[in-house]
Amino acid sequence: MRVAALLAPGAPRLRLLAAEEELDRQVTGVMTTDLHDPGRYLHGGELVLTGMLWRAAPEDSERFVRVIAAAGAVALAAGEAEVGPVPQDLVAACRRHRMPLFAVPEDTAFAAVAEYVGRQVSADRAADLAALVERHRLLVSATGGSGLDAVLDLLGGDLDLDCWVLTPTGRVVAGPADRLPPADRERLVRTHLTAARRRSAPPHHARLHGRPYSLLPAPADPAAETPLADWLLAVAGDVTEWTGKRRQLADSLARLVAAERTRRDQGRALRRRLAGELAALLRRDAGSAEVARALYAAEAMSGPGPQRPPAAWLVLAAESTGLPDGALRAALEEALTGPADQALVAGAGPAAVAVLPAPQDGDPAGTLRALLGPLEAGLGAQGRITVGVSAPAAQPDALRGAWEEARHARRIAAARTGRICVAGPEELASHVLLLAAVPDEVRRAFRSRLLDPVVRYDLAHQADLVRTLEAFLHADGSWTRCAAALHVHVNTLRYRIGRIEELTGRDLSRLADRVDFYLALELS
Repeated sequence: MRVAALLAPGAPRLRLLAAEEELDRQVTGVMTTDLHDPGRYLHGGELVLTGMLWRAAPEDSERFVRVIAAAGAVALAAGEAEVGPVPQDLVAACRRHRMPLFAVPEDTAFAAVAEYVGRQVSADRAADLAALVERHRLLVSATGGSGLDAVLDLLGGDLDLDCWVLTPTGRVVAGPADRLPPADRERLVRTHLTAARRRSAPPHHARLHGRPYSLLPAPADPAAETPLADWLLAVAGDVTEWTGKRRQLADSLARLVAAERTRRDQGRALRRRLAGELAALLRRDAGSAEVARALYAAEAMSGPGPQRPPAAWLVLAAESTGLPDGALRAALEEALTGPADQALVAGAGPAAVAVLPAPQDGDPAGTLRALLGPLEAGLGAQGRITVGVSAPAAQPDALRGAWEEARHARRIAAARTGRICVAGPEELASHVLLLAAVPDEVRRAFRSRLLDPVVRYDLAHQADLVRTLEAFLHADGSWTRCAAALHVHVNTLRYRIGRIEELTGRDLSRLADRVDFYLALELS
């Protein structure tokens, strides 16, 4: 609709005060605000409704009008119910910025103005639903309500439009989970994380089984530097091919999702504080009574409805490289938190610790490894996450030992290659734990002193000695089995092993030298 429609017969009673020459502008929506700086919430084309509560002095009018004009607002309507008649300094500022200014009399409700504009700009059913989604977003922000599933159900029923809200690990927050298998969810989130890492402009695009999907980020904090903890709105179809009204629907829905995520995060503030306190108790080896109180307080805050206390707890120790401060904690919190919201995650900088209910069966480390796998697509060139998992702790006084166990397991994970590495308690009896405890410079020197001559010879002669050495050790020194594995004659194998012994001064018939070679290869 044009701004001039606000003065048409049947429109709410408004008075035009400034910039009558700009009434041909197109209004695409309404925003009600009394923020001092609402610019970041405007998307262009809005009629801004304000009660002028931001105005403490005449100079405030110039700043407010300048901000909304720069953000693309097309008109301003000032209510007179709270602070009286529109002041002349606001009229003058609107004239300077060529911003149409309307006075909203005390007997005209903002809701009536917003409803009138909504009817005028809704040219089709998609636009009606976009306005509904936007109103729902404002309701969520104002009242702390919820209802993403209800909105997505409405879109699916009225427009045959399939939408899902996903976490970066592929968990479905809202939407018809049965219509998007886990493998498809993982492909969508990996595509989104890869595009976000490359800083591609949204919406991002993916194809599943020949069908296009549009991926719109819904960050809780738009200023955050990592998408590893942000929700994602996945929409069936290519929104760039939609009409403007239908595209507005998708954008409004993404803002609704972001508002719901923000509301959820605000509700977690106390739980995060409890997680920090529990981590501090573990670090200082506090008594079991203090640890138990923190755990029981967390259990009381878990999810909707009564929750059964966990039979045992797991402790996770994690570290990251190449991620912004706090990104690891946020990513783990989002990955580990399900509907019951029973995980406690604390951390600062590149380190984090988590305490969560132990599963009744299965392989916790393997499950966690699969869960975190999609995050690899969002890691930068230097990004890496290593996690250690403890054995289940049945009593609060066992959590301190579980934390130490998780820390040692994390060192095993750190000794491996890969972007996301997870190690569990079953690996603590392995030689890998000893390797992980050795300082990096010592490990590098050991590996270099033993293997560098062989590596240099391979590079100069394409001799394949390193692979031969690995095969020989894996065959437990059996000449026939090793030769068969390499598809070479035994005499060829004997020649290669002899060359390795000449280059290194070691004897591969001796167990001690075999162990040294094996450890050096493990460090490679």
